[in-house]
Amino acid sequence: MRTYSKKELAIAYAPELTVRAAVNRLMAWLKRNPQLMDELYQCGYRKEQRIFTIRQVNVIFRYLGEPD
Repeated sequence: MRTYSKKELAIAYAPELTVRAAVNRLMAWLKRNPQLMDELYQCGYRKEQRIFTIRQVNVIFRYLGEPD
């Protein structure tokens, strides 16, 4: 497990999309799940941050699964 930038994680989940579209999709997935967002905020997440911490990545993977 490691840290990921929003861009890097978004591309891992949607490599067929442009970077902007992939980030928008990832953030939409996160925002649609209030429990996931709640846990991210408890882990110190701020919407302006560009890097997900290892703890935050673990939360995302638990809800969305690991990207292929």
